[in-house]
Amino acid sequence: MNYEHILYDYLIEIGFSETSSVYLNMLASLIILVIILFLVDFLVRKILVKLFVQFAIKTKNNFDNILIKNKAPEYIAHIIPLIIALELIPFVFVDFPYFENMVEKGFQVFAIILTIWIVRSILNTLKNYFKTLPSLKDKPIDSYIQVFMIFAWTIGILSAIAIITGIQFIQFITTIGAASAVIILVFKDTILGFVASIQVSINDMVRISDWITFEKYGADGTVIEINLATVKVQNFDNTITTIPTYALISDSFKNWRGMDNSGGRRIKRALNIKLNSIDYLSISDIENLKKIDLISSYLENRQEDIEGYNSKNNIDKSLLLNGRNLTNIGVFRKYVETYVENHSGINKDMMIMVRQLAPTTQGIPIEIYAFSSDKRWQNYEYIMADIFDHVIAAVPYFNLELFELPNNASLLETSK
Repeated sequence: MNYEHILYDYLIEIGFSETSSVYLNMLASLIILVIILFLVDFLVRKILVKLFVQFAIKTKNNFDNILIKNKAPEYIAHIIPLIIALELIPFVFVDFPYFENMVEKGFQVFAIILTIWIVRSILNTLKNYFKTLPSLKDKPIDSYIQVFMIFAWTIGILSAIAIITGIQFIQFITTIGAASAVIILVFKDTILGFVASIQVSINDMVRISDWITFEKYGADGTVIEINLATVKVQNFDNTITTIPTYALISDSFKNWRGMDNSGGRRIKRALNIKLNSIDYLSISDIENLKKIDLISSYLENRQEDIEGYNSKNNIDKSLLLNGRNLTNIGVFRKYVETYVENHSGINKDMMIMVRQLAPTTQGIPIEIYAFSSDKRWQNYEYIMADIFDHVIAAVPYFNLELFELPNNASLLETSK
């Protein structure tokens, strides 16, 4: 029995013209095919998704749950109706070879797109799953997924064009090779981003959740995403800065991961002392400073050493300049160092130093160099402020003055 012409034969028998019978036969067959495909697709999708869900419930692994979330079972379910369509098209368009060829090409192109959808859903599943693993969550997985997808879409588009034009795939690729220079130019940023992603990953330059500072792009915050083309940084004001991935290897930036992994966060700040407030300490000055608990024993020992040296060498101490002497800035520096060493917020296992920098037009800087034991920004700022609050208030006790630029009040007082 000639099934593809059942309706055609019937229409001829009841008096329809041959042309009308052919077209009506094709239209009826097409409608039946669409209904069959719709029903099969609906049923297969429901059954397959249900099976996946039941399987995911029974397993402890989170991978299958993510696979369902990325619609992989739904895409896979489309394969069966697609195969049915390719098998039945010749029967539907038996009298229309031109249309048959066009529709077959259309379904073949759809098959390529469906394959890419399935690959994309599986790759996205792998990406989301890898990000749940502690050993991989800080890796630039997005970059690798994007590279695979670029290759997949490129091959898919070239295959689709080859099917539509009727050219052999190998021959089509050979033709495209002649335009490779143009392709490289078009995908320059993508290629640079791909190379940069590999170098960033291999050299472990940046990880997701790293705090980086990139002054050129105004970025200062936490890396939240690394993909093929861009790196997204969430700044501390909650804005998002996007940086080209290849900029990580072509420009200079600061990664604070070393500080996070260390035992403390560095404090490096200076006070400017007026030069004309620096002086030698007299015996009465030293006796007054001995009342300060943190440096009383230091002053006792230093005074004994200095007096012993001066006495041994018959130094004329009627003039303070002669021999060895204590200065107010030197004792102040020792006081600050002792205070910082005893501060509860400072990591005692890391370097602690109070140093004198080169004099400037704004006085002589006394710099505190230490590391706070708490690296969290808010607590770090509190510790640093607490230290400098005390140190600034302590300056007058050593007959020293802080440098500050003249203001209106000081200018008016000077003019009087």
